[in-house]
Amino acid sequence: MEQDISYNKIKRVTNQELTEMWTRYFDDHENKELRDALILQYIYLTRYVVGRVKVALPPTFSYEDIASYGVEGLIDAVEKFTPKMGARFETYALVRIRGNIIDKIRSQDFLPRSVRRKIKDVKEAQEELKKQFGRAATDTEVADFLGIEKEKVEQLLSDDTTITSIYDKKGSSEGDLEIIDTIQDAQALNPHEKLEEKDVKKELENALKRLPERERTIMVLYYHENMTLKEIGEAINVSESRISQLHAQAIMKLKNLLSENRAERLKRSII
Repeated sequence: MEQDISYNKIKRVTNQELTEMWTRYFDDHENKELRDALILQYIYLTRYVVGRVKVALPPTFSYEDIASYGVEGLIDAVEKFTPKMGARFETYALVRIRGNIIDKIRSQDFLPRSVRRKIKDVKEAQEELKKQFGRAATDTEVADFLGIEKEKVEQLLSDDTTITSIYDKKGSSEGDLEIIDTIQDAQALNPHEKLEEKDVKKELENALKRLPERERTIMVLYYHENMTLKEIGEAINVSESRISQLHAQAIMKLKNLLSENRAERLKRSII
């Protein structure tokens, strides 16, 4: 499977065609051409994951490197997925893509073991001094504690290229939270607002289903996949101006559908 893939030139198939492709592939896993066609249909998942994995990397890594690791994970997901797993392919693939990216990055440690041990000593000293002082220790205090120069502590900390992801777990047990779950959201909703938001999302989902297929596809690609109108046009072979027109039409239809739903709900509450 060629990994240098242009997202903009991929022609999306309908849900029915995609289902048929999976059915044929399940019957014949040796069909490499069909496998590659499925990979192309889900290649957008790699961009989604790459955009959400936050890492501190040496300059030797590039976006293309990370994206290629994601494609490898996607290929693995397509080859191993079966309906018996009881999950949607997208859910399964996101896990495989994310896992492969993080595993690949972590496997490429450019620091010698001796340096890693010294970095570990510095971090352990930081933790010990934090317990003693009730605050974070300065580099000078860490250096005095270890009996080394302050400049050496600063150098070791700058050499530390720890790979982190917002999906990493805070602990090692199965029930531990991922980092993303511990990030406080200043815009978090209260329970009443969450319930109201859930109702709105449900109404929007129902309204989207009532749109013509092409308009619904444009809305999904624009708002969910963060593709530009130009990219969407190239993906489905329609001019950018026509995509803009269809997008505006879809917005107007959704507004009317949502107003209709609210009016109907108000009417039922009065009666």
